[in-house]
Amino acid sequence: MTPNSKNPETLVLHAGYRADPATGAVAVPIYQTTAYQFQSTEHASNLFALKELGNIYSRIMNPTNDVLEQRVTALEGGAAALAVGSGQAASAMAVQNLARVGDNIVSSTDLYGGTWNLFANTLRDQGIEVRFVDPADPEAFRRATDNKTRAYYAETLPNPKLQVFPIAEVAAIGREFGIPLIMDNTAAPLLCRPFDHGAAVIVYSTTKYIGGHGTSIGGLIVDSGAFPWEDFPERQPALNSPDPSYHGAVWVEAVKPIGPVAYIIKARTTLLRDLGSAFSPFNAFQVIQGLETLPLRMREHCRNAQAVADFLGNHPAVATVIHPSRQTGEAKRRSDTYLSGGLGGLVGFELKAGRDAGRKFIDSLQMFYHVANIGDSRSLAIHPASTTHSQLSAEDQLSTGVSDGYVRLSVGIEHIDDIIADLEQALKQAV
Repeated sequence: MTPNSKNPETLVLHAGYRADPATGAVAVPIYQTTAYQFQSTEHASNLFALKELGNIYSRIMNPTNDVLEQRVTALEGGAAALAVGSGQAASAMAVQNLARVGDNIVSSTDLYGGTWNLFANTLRDQGIEVRFVDPADPEAFRRATDNKTRAYYAETLPNPKLQVFPIAEVAAIGREFGIPLIMDNTAAPLLCRPFDHGAAVIVYSTTKYIGGHGTSIGGLIVDSGAFPWEDFPERQPALNSPDPSYHGAVWVEAVKPIGPVAYIIKARTTLLRDLGSAFSPFNAFQVIQGLETLPLRMREHCRNAQAVADFLGNHPAVATVIHPSRQTGEAKRRSDTYLSGGLGGLVGFELKAGRDAGRKFIDSLQMFYHVANIGDSRSLAIHPASTTHSQLSAEDQLSTGVSDGYVRLSVGIEHIDDIIADLEQALKQAV
């Protein structure tokens, strides 16, 4: 292993940590502490003034969390990352770090239901407008932009629509205006590298594939370090004007001795500090255990999901199968372009017999778990219209790709014969 290795199988095991300097422990320790001893009054002052980086308080930074942040940063080819308490916190903070009262962002319509509600209602109540556009036409982002637009937002492999977002096309539009593209890559870790296609920021729910075991809630924000914030002072005032919440710091100037990490340092030292969405070091330890096997698991998720899509596509009771392998035209081109590492572990489908048959199918499953989650090693199933997307109007559900009869599967890493057998018996019960 070389220090600059780019192979993900190596990075997930070695990036950011070799051994504990005090004990030599090879496994990353859980630093279960709230605060840290300062070496001197000068050392403490330097930390608070950002003259040097280090640990102050675990609401802001923790050594266990730091290893997770460094490893995912290395995987994505970014500059720095911030671990937070959940994927929802990551999505909210990624936007709040740039947008203020009276500002807006432009978002893809193809979103997880919780993110849609965050954007359509909670951020609106906080004075931030979110303008939803159909990503089928990348130019829709340009048309929705005005002088108060601070960011574009999208999901790489939208759950549950599963039509890949045009990352490079929208990122290029944003660069013209000085607007960063924030990509939620939760459903496609390792399969897609959004920074390679021009995205400025990546967010993750580590609860899903990165953790992989369904034990620990968490989120990450990753800063590419490549977006030229200082070139757009009027477009990006949050990073280019004095911040009264941190003794008047102008973030693009304050972090120059550290590196091109203005975005992530601001998120850490203001939003994480003030809103307190801290990531537990115990949860970070659990997620690190999952991260170490992520490349192996993603290969199995993709292989099994493809087999499930093929099985459902040939089943007489199934009307439609939603999976990147079933797409044609522009949707297929995007999938081929951006999902270079595999097509993902999610499969959607609709039964010919409709909504009631879909519900009966889920109730008949024996091995699949009926839970509101994706990305577990175990296979999962859910009916989004009555659960994860139930807070949306019927019109908004359709915009995100959810119909009354839609069933979403998160295909796990069990033996494919057992996965297919469970689906087959449940289909017989449903129809």
